[in-house]
Amino acid sequence: MNGGACEHHPVVTGLGVASPSGLGTAEHWDATLAGRVAIGPITRFDASGYPVRLAGQVPDFEPRDHLPGRLLPQTDHLTRLALIAADRAIADAGLTLSAGESLRYGVVTANSAGGFTFGENELRKLWSIGPHKVSAYQSFAWFYAVNTGQISIRNGLRGPSGVLVSGQAGGLDAIGQARRVLRKGASGVLTGGFEAALCSWGVTARLAGPHISTGDDPATAYRPFAAGATGHVIGEGGAVLVLEREGEALARGAKRCYGRVAGYAATLDPAPGTGRPSTLHRAAALALADAALEPGRIDVVFADAAGTPDLDRAEAAAITGLFGAYGVPVTAPKAMTGRLSAGGAAVDVATCLLAMRDGLIPPTADVRPDPSYRIDLVTGRPRRARIDHALVLARGQGGFNSAIVLAGPCRPGPPSQ
Repeated sequence: MNGGACEHHPVVTGLGVASPSGLGTAEHWDATLAGRVAIGPITRFDASGYPVRLAGQVPDFEPRDHLPGRLLPQTDHLTRLALIAADRAIADAGLTLSAGESLRYGVVTANSAGGFTFGENELRKLWSIGPHKVSAYQSFAWFYAVNTGQISIRNGLRGPSGVLVSGQAGGLDAIGQARRVLRKGASGVLTGGFEAALCSWGVTARLAGPHISTGDDPATAYRPFAAGATGHVIGEGGAVLVLEREGEALARGAKRCYGRVAGYAATLDPAPGTGRPSTLHRAAALALADAALEPGRIDVVFADAAGTPDLDRAEAAAITGLFGAYGVPVTAPKAMTGRLSAGGAAVDVATCLLAMRDGLIPPTADVRPDPSYRIDLVTGRPRRARIDHALVLARGQGGFNSAIVLAGPCRPGPPSQ
């Protein structure tokens, strides 16, 4: 992180991950490199009567082991995961702030569903017992902005904050908004996205979507870019990143820098029925332009990987339109965890930064790609590569498209003379 190329871009100094592949960044990364499928039968409720019975669930999670008892009655499973990931990201960044400094650090997260499980339980009380049994915490525990609020309160972060709601694209949009906050003068932002709605109400709501897989085999239910792809598997979890201005990170003696957010862009698709194509290609091209990079400088693409032929074909066309047929390695580790909605792209960014650190492109499990897509999909095992720049893509239901360019890694050190 010594001057030059790093100085104008925000840097990532801390990571916290809570994913079906592991509760913790190291656990997640180990499972991802091993190609370990973390999709299995839903255990959060009895899903035997539902057409969807598989999901990606965060393993070995006991909130009492990580959070004070006073927080448990007022938080949904969603927020507990987000709080733990934030704690770990802050510890990873070595971030300790005085009261005055806390005014310069904010929180920007993404979420779509809010605390569905908490809300479902309180609605059950309302209709079966009466309003006097409904928790007062229902007033905020269900809300999609609750993670931003609880993270900021727990850590005393009083700077500019916000929340983004754009489905699977939300994690990238939150990071993009965090970058804007930094450009306006903040020193740092905790940012990322989370989703956790694996309850009967939450899964019922997701069934309204047209792209959910009803397969019963965890190894084949979600196979993005495969010829027989039948949809995606839902999941829970997400990631938190500590994003800082480079100068501020240097001044406080940051322990590490995973990389830089070099470019970001978002577009919205035309309305259905217009016959006009997806604008994912444009989002990716705009992100590259924002980073002042030609496509040939990108070393890997982390794909959105919707898992249905029409959406996979549109994404493959966007990738080959920018890079040419088989022009860049493509990976979608989410094939092993399911799509985590607002948390999915944030996990992709964290995974990409770890790939940059270790020079390893993680696999897309054991998916055999449809050759008509003409993409170089990394499958089976990690591929060793030098990764200086990466492109992360995400699409949210409703036509949201987002793209982020990451650069790095860079290392904290004294500024250049």
